[in-house]
Amino acid sequence: MEDVKREIEKKEASTPGQGERTRQRRVYTPDVDIMEKKDEMVVIADMPGVDEKSVDVTLDKNVLTIHGRVDAEIPENHKLLLSEYGIGDFQRTFTLSDEVDRDRIRATVKNGVLKLVLPKAEAAKMRKIPIQAEA
Repeated sequence: MEDVKREIEKKEASTPGQGERTRQRRVYTPDVDIMEKKDEMVVIADMPGVDEKSVDVTLDKNVLTIHGRVDAEIPENHKLLLSEYGIGDFQRTFTLSDEVDRDRIRATVKNGVLKLVLPKAEAAKMRKIPIQAEA
């Protein structure tokens, strides 16, 4: 059986159209999984190195922005000679539809994985329409 080797690379984010970055460092686009349930949508973002203190989730009008800051951890009295793993920040933006109840969005992070729960607005939930016989 032939072994299949898959290289995983971080994708560098492009500079947002609304301005320039103020930090001189790489910014990566985190990979995400988006799943839909009956009453909510769930976004899972892989952001290795972030924790609850280094990640921000903001909502401005219909734009949801995820930003995570990651700093290289070099032990004291050591000097970095080679780094094959790219260190940098993470950033990704999403445009939300009116289906999302913006007041009930929840975010958690564990082991560098950000989980966003986007509850559906009442108007967007599926409902059964009662049918009556016409007289």
